[in-house]
Amino acid sequence: MSPASMPINIGNTAFMLLCASLVMLMTPGLAFFYGGLVARRNVLTIMMQSFMSLGWTTVLWYAFGYSMCFGPDWHGVVGNPLHYAFLHGITLHTMFTGNDAGIPLVVHVAYQMMFAIITPALITGAFANRVTFKAYFLFLTGWLIFVYFPFVHMIWSPDGALAKWGVLDFAGGIVVHASAGFAALASVLFIGRRSVVENQPHNIPLIALGTGLLWFGWYGFNAGSELRVDAVTASAFLNTDIAASFAAVTWLLLEWSRGHQPKFVGLLTGAVAGLATITPAAGYVSLTTAVVIGILAGGVCYFAVALKNRAGWDDALDVWGVHGVGGFLGICLLGVFASKAWNSAGADGLWLGGVGFFGKQVAAAIVCSAWAFAFTYGMLWLISRITLTKVDRAAEERGLDAELHGEVAYPLAV
Repeated sequence: MSPASMPINIGNTAFMLLCASLVMLMTPGLAFFYGGLVARRNVLTIMMQSFMSLGWTTVLWYAFGYSMCFGPDWHGVVGNPLHYAFLHGITLHTMFTGNDAGIPLVVHVAYQMMFAIITPALITGAFANRVTFKAYFLFLTGWLIFVYFPFVHMIWSPDGALAKWGVLDFAGGIVVHASAGFAALASVLFIGRRSVVENQPHNIPLIALGTGLLWFGWYGFNAGSELRVDAVTASAFLNTDIAASFAAVTWLLLEWSRGHQPKFVGLLTGAVAGLATITPAAGYVSLTTAVVIGILAGGVCYFAVALKNRAGWDDALDVWGVHGVGGFLGICLLGVFASKAWNSAGADGLWLGGVGFFGKQVAAAIVCSAWAFAFTYGMLWLISRITLTKVDRAAEERGLDAELHGEVAYPLAV
């Protein structure tokens, strides 16, 4: 029986709807996480950027985004944007044919849409407190069309060039984190430093709330990427928690040992670094490997942020150091530690003799990160020719909430 003619599997369908809901929750979680990190007069601006992606990305996804990602192939780079345009041809009885899980295609559309929503929202932390809303709106649109949608097709569509080559990315090390992180670095270098630099978070409990929602949602992000319920789903779930926990503790201990006090924000940031790094490998590696990946994530991302600070890059909320470096590292570590014993649909990494697979992972990480960086830089240059990209010093001093949106988070200075 072909997948198209299979009856709906109630268990898998219910699980995937739950996972889609969890991934959706990550975008408000990101808004809280970033909102707590910025100054109080910029809280609503950074949060609105996440919620704007929640709305506008859905519109683009419905219109042509899903079709560009999973429609009929065009030279291995992108899908036909007209095939599923406005979800044409998708009915109650249309089944997802990517596996034999027995889930309706509308479930796959919904689940993948949540990934598309959060990915560009990650980038906003890099240029926090200094970008106009019109420029962000144009950036969000262009980046989805020319970076995110093609990457999804190349890696997660069976006809994609990188998928055919043998590159693996279980839940988004390249597609989500490396692409967003290196786009963030390009944004920082093009837009430049803030005139008013404030790196003290205004509300740490808000950061903790956001981290909790992200961590919780990440189980849907990673475990759900198996697109069904089986043993790989369970291992991806546990690997997610193990890596996040070991990374959080590693970051805390490093910060503490370097003459600082143990910081709550450091613990929370380390957890997010671990989550980003395990994402591409979650369903392809052992539980012990997740420990190693978590420790390396906490250490490497911590020192990446330190390098950023020494270089003077004004990545306000450390998007490059946490997501860019974490995603890149995770893809490379997948090339080292992948094991068919833990996922027969995966590969054996360098540790088990898979030299070629390791080379493909590293090459894909470099090429995709470079494209995300180069295109983002060029697109921002073009946007700057169309509209004002960076607010002036007076707007920064007043706060973008009042300046751009006429609203404030704490009108009574509570």
